[in-house]
Parts: sequence; C-alpha cells; structure tokens
Amino acid sequence: MLFEGKSLSAQLLDNGIVEMKFDAQGSVNKFDQATFAEFSQVIEVINQCEQAKGVLVTSGKSAFIVGADITEFLDTFKKPEDELIPWIKNATDIFDAFEDLDMPTIAAVNGFALGGGCEMTLACDYRVADTTASIGLPEVKLGLMPGFGGTVRLPRLIGADNAVEWMSTGKPNKPEKAMAVGVVDAVVAPEQLKDAAIQMLTQAIEGKLDWRAKRQPKLEPLKLSQIESVMTFTTCKGMIAAKAGKHYPAPMVMVSTIEAAALKDRAGAMALENAGFAKLAKTDAATAQIGLFMSDQVIKGKAKKAAKSAQKQVNKAAVLGAGIMGGGIAYQSAYKGTPIVMKDINDDALDLGLTTAAGILTKLVERGRLNAKKMAGVLNNITPSLSYDSMKDTDIVVEAVVENPKVKGIVLAEVEGQVAEDTIITSNTSTISIDLLAESVSRKDKFCGMHFFNPVHKMPLVEVIRGKDTSDETVATVVAYAAKMGKSPIVVNDCPGFYVNRVLFPYFAGFSQLVLEGADFTAVDKVMEKQFGWPMGPAYLLDVVGIDTADHCTGVMSAGFPTRMAKIDNDPVTKLYGDERYGQKNGKGFYDYGKDKRGKPTKVASEQAYALIGGEQKEFSADEIIARLMIPMVNEVVRCLEEGVVASAAEADMGLIYGLGFPPFRGGPIRYLETLGLDNFIAMADKYAHLGEIYQVTDGMREMAASGQSYFSTDVKKA
Repeated sequence: MLFEGKSLSAQLLDNGIVEMKFDAQGSVNKFDQATFAEFSQVIEVINQCEQAKGVLVTSGKSAFIVGADITEFLDTFKKPEDELIPWIKNATDIFDAFEDLDMPTIAAVNGFALGGGCEMTLACDYRVADTTASIGLPEVKLGLMPGFGGTVRLPRLIGADNAVEWMSTGKPNKPEKAMAVGVVDAVVAPEQLKDAAIQMLTQAIEGKLDWRAKRQPKLEPLKLSQIESVMTFTTCKGMIAAKAGKHYPAPMVMVSTIEAAALKDRAGAMALENAGFAKLAKTDAATAQIGLFMSDQVIKGKAKKAAKSAQKQVNKAAVLGAGIMGGGIAYQSAYKGTPIVMKDINDDALDLGLTTAAGILTKLVERGRLNAKKMAGVLNNITPSLSYDSMKDTDIVVEAVVENPKVKGIVLAEVEGQVAEDTIITSNTSTISIDLLAESVSRKDKFCGMHFFNPVHKMPLVEVIRGKDTSDETVATVVAYAAKMGKSPIVVNDCPGFYVNRVLFPYFAGFSQLVLEGADFTAVDKVMEKQFGWPMGPAYLLDVVGIDTADHCTGVMSAGFPTRMAKIDNDPVTKLYGDERYGQKNGKGFYDYGKDKRGKPTKVASEQAYALIGGEQKEFSADEIIARLMIPMVNEVVRCLEEGVVASAAEADMGLIYGLGFPPFRGGPIRYLETLGLDNFIAMADKYAHLGEIYQVTDGMREMAASGQSYFSTDVKKA
C-alpha cells in the first residue's frame, strides 16, 4: 500500500498501475477539506513512486463521488470574497496537480459522479463508465457554478455549447449520453468496469493510445473562431436570460466566465473560474439555495428514520371520495407501487376519479415518460368500489370527502367499523381540526391528518397532522407512506389551518387590507411575481384556490385566532364571493378567464371586480407592497416555530417551498428573514405595527435578534 487514509488509498497493481481509491468512512464519497488534504498527499506519493506508470481512479462505494461536502459551504462562504478566491484556488490547484501527473490517468465511474465527482473524472485523461453511472454538474441548483475546474475542462472536451447545456441545467446524464458527447470514452457492464479501465490504461501506458494528445486540449484555449464564439455565447446568454431570469445569477455568471476564458490557457481560465465561483458564493441566492438543499436533506432524513422505525408497512391503501383530489391521491399511490382502493357512493364520482388518474398518465405517455404497459399497470393498481368490503384488508385509509366536519365525521365513523383494528385512518383536510375529527373515531391513537395539496401529482408536500392522541407509531407509518408515494412529508401539530394555510391567510389579509387602501390588485400581483418571485401573485392565487374556498377558510382562521385574524370589514374576497365570483372554477374572480380564438387560456383583470372593491386607487411602491404582504406571513411562521406547530426552521422553509411555491432563490420564509437580518425585519415590521397584530413581531424574535442567534441552530419553541 502506497498510501492509506480515511477517505483515500493508493496501491500499486501490476504493470505499474496505481489504483487511487476513494472510500470514505461515511456512506458516500465526497470532497471535504480532509479529503482534499489526502488527495494532495496521494498525488505527491504517486509522483515519488518510481514504479508508477499510470493511475486508475476508482470508488469503494456504490457511487463514485457525489460531490463536495455541502455542509462545509455555508460557514466557508461567510469569508470575504478576497479570502474565498485563495480557498477555491487551493482546491483547483490540487486537481491541476493530478492532471499534470507525468503518466496517463483514467477514471472508472460507477453510480453518481456529480459536481466535484464529475470534475474528478474530467481531470483524468480517460473515463470509462458502467451502466449505473449518472454524471453531471448540478452546482447551478445551489446558486453556484462548477468550482473545481468544470467550467475550464468540460468546454474543452465537448465544446462550449454542449458544456453550457450540461452546466446551466444541472441535470445528471446517463452514460450513453455522456459517451455520445465525449464526456466518457466507453460504457461497460458493472462487472466489467475495472477490467475495462485497466485495459484502456494499459494501452495508454504501452503507447497504443496517445494520452498526451488527449490531455492537451484541456490545457489550451478553446478552439473557437471569433464568429463561432460570438454565435455560441450570444445564443447561450439569450436562452439563459429567458429561462433563469434575474433572480438566478449563477447560469449567466457561469457562461460569461466560459466566454471570458475561451482565449486563455488552463491557468488563465482557472483564475476566472475561481473569481466567478467566489462571486456567486457571496450571493443571497447561493445562501438560500444551499440552505434549501440542506433543509430538504432534513426532510428526507426524517422520512427515512420514520420508515425504519415504523412497525407497520403500508402494502395496500384506500381513499374515500373519488373526486379530483381522491383521483389524484389514488394515482400517486398506484404510480409509486402501492395498490389502492378508491371508494365512493356513486359511479359518476368513481368515473371522475379514474378519469383524473388516467388523464395524468396519458400526459406522461404523450411526453414519452411512460409506456402503455406501465400506464395499464398503474390503472390496475386502482380498484374502484362502491362498497366498504373491498377495504377490509387495507393498511391505511385516506378520507378525502367534502370539507365539512359533519360529513367527514360520519364517514370516519363508518369506515372505522369496516376495517381492521390496526388500520390507520387519516383525513385529507385543509382546515378542520384533527382533534375535532378524532371525536368521531374510537381508535384515536390510529388517527391523524394527511393533507395533500392540489394538484396532488405536482405538489410535493404532504402535511402529516398529529392530534393530541395520535401515537408516534401512527405518525411514523403515515410519514413513511407519504415518502413511499414520492412526497415530502412534514409533521405538524394540530391547530387552525395547520401550518401552510395558517401562515398563508395572514398574507392574504395583508393583501386585502392593501387593496382596500387603494392598491390595484394587478399591480400587487406584478410586484409579488416579478420582483419577489412568487409563481402567482395573491389575487391570481386566490382565484386558483377558489374565492369561495378562501372565504370559508378565512372564517375558520378568524374563529381560531379571533384577535389576530379577525375578518376584515368589506374584505374584497368576501365581496367577490357574495357576487358568486369563485375564481377559475367558474371563470370569474379578480380576473375573468376565457379562451382566445386559438383556444388558449386568457386572464384579464375584471372590471366587475374593480367595481365591487370600489374606492379610489392609490399607488404603492414595490418595497411597501412586499413588506405589507410578507411581514404577516413571516411573523406567523415564527409563531408556528415558537408554538411547536412545526418542529424546525428547515421544515418551516420546505413547507412553504413545497406547499406554496415560495421562491426557491429566497430559500424559504426563515432563510428570507435571516437574509434580511432580524434587526432590519423588526424595524420594517415596527413601521407597520399600527396596522394590527399580524404586523407585530413576537417577543421571541426580538430576543433572537438581541442575542444574534439563528433560527436554524436554535430551539425557539416557547410552549
């Protein structure tokens, strides 16, 4: 053994081949500071080994290298930019030193080779992948660009246009596609990977393959004429500007860096990459997107833990109520492999549920993401039924009937008498108290809420609502089932609106009050969409949710929080509801909905809505509009944390990212709060405190600000 560390080893094989193996002590290989230190040491050992003639890079894991250690990033990125550049240069210098070894090198790629893992392969002369490989540079999804030489080596290997596509989308690529563009040189079966790599490396050692010629283009400027360069980068910039927009700076910085580096050799190009990476590392978008990734890992980690601890496995499910929501739930369960019974009291409803599932599947087939055989298999996993008899052997039931506590109570009592004693019963309710509904069942420990968001197949979030009598075992089983369905479950405690709807309605209240003061709802929508980054402004979102639904929920929230969320006098939402303007469902709300001559949907601000709202219009600045809507939402999120409705800042952020489409580049409401700075937010809120309790920050937030603490590292629960 030439070298043996905690993450890396090097041993001399036959014919002068040194196998450099990544095999970290954890579950995956990743580049952290300790691994970089060992990487540098191994390079030195190889340089000093007289018998070494070539280097084979392998992995001792099922995945090659998953990337850099993201957990080290946020603290490191707090350094000033002039300190970050030397930090990242140190890393790229190590990759350069490996690439400069005076012998051929080859990577044997299995499983994930992402980010730094992909860049490790690019520093080699040759790359052989097995059929399990997944290769890509996803840094853009973290608000960054490749920082270990990816922007330098990849364009010189596969051309600037292909490289920009790989890096700006951040998508992983299958080995066949990677070979088609020139990222890998061969694809083989997993059992043949090491032998194939050794064979190719041996040919290079023996001079049958010209490894120096293979390496040389990575050391030189890009081979593009001036006309080709202008055409390539102008086209790339246009496409990126259209797709990424102003809120996501990483893709444009990345392509501008490649363009500026095109005429430079490796050293000059690498210096530009170092500077570009450091610049992006200091952006709010990078901080938010890295935080979002880490928060998502918290959600996934809790779901995995629940799956391991759950004593009951969900092998068959049932959904009560076969409308659009029930059909969506049935589709999701069946598509992810859990057979499900769809029960209703009439055939028309069952037909609607099956049509909903079939419609989703048909679109997947049309897009080439599913074949007819798989579609048939999914539909066969859904059993429509008018009888409770088909549900006797189910492990879990999701009640999804009309949002009425009396109706739900009757249905829940009925179904409990028809299923096994250990069957878990859940209610898909968006506002009704789980403890209230639990009064209808006798086995309260096996009952909880399971709140799906519409459309079910698109919205990732499921709120698992724990009632006061719900057992830990029930919660674990339901979380595991939601994760098995491909969803991101978050456990919340029972309260009016639970978590997502509870924090949404103060936002709507802020909007209503602003409109009553004269704000044009179209102007508010424009600011919240274009400047803040919501997928829909509040008026449009209310139309999509349903004006009738929103008015009902406002009543529920008012009853639950009578001082803070009391119904607003002359609420525009109530006025529209009274005029039977229900939003998209009947084609009229804040906007009028229709179709143009070509059949495309149209949306036009409604003159009738303006007339109903009344009053004189007044202009508000973008900053004031954002403040008036976001302060109430953020304040309510903080209250939910303090009350223990939601367990952590990570889950609070992901709940709104996945449940409402909170702008990802802002990282979620708590990341947004901390990016603004608690002191700044408090000063902004205090300016509007006279408008009511929803604008008044908690004493807990003032304490957090005074002590300089972060919600991501502090338990702020007060009750």
